[in-house]
Amino acid sequence: MRRGSKIKPAGEWNAVEAIDSVVLDADDRHRRRVVLTGENGTTFLLDLESPVTLRDGDGLVLDDGSIVAVQGVTEALTEVAANSACDLMRFAWHIGNRHAGLQIVGQKLRIRRDHVLEGMLQQMGAALAQVEAAFDPELDAHFGHEAVDHDR
Repeated sequence: MRRGSKIKPAGEWNAVEAIDSVVLDADDRHRRRVVLTGENGTTFLLDLESPVTLRDGDGLVLDDGSIVAVQGVTEALTEVAANSACDLMRFAWHIGNRHAGLQIVGQKLRIRRDHVLEGMLQQMGAALAQVEAAFDPELDAHFGHEAVDHDR
């Protein structure tokens, strides 16, 4: 069985080079070792030194040099907008205080749809829009699971 033990971060490789893709939701993209099967049938063992959160657009380098693309599943999300940077920080703080996953997209936040969080945010003055997109939440700073620098 092929083995994948390296990751090329999204944006640092040409996606047309991919021989296949694996489609995973945000929870399933936190991995160290698992057998995966791509959309075109490529089966391989993902075998990393430590747990890593894979991002939508990353490339998994197999032992023969071929690359399998990581694709995030389209999920039901809520996009949160604010009138000011201060309000956006306040919204982010309240979301984080409730231990909910949060993605920062430009000047907006994204969360998984949750009527309780949405109600709280609306009461605080947030503008909400429902979107369908891959969810790439910020990583948990307490555990330092990230082995790939996605901020370069």
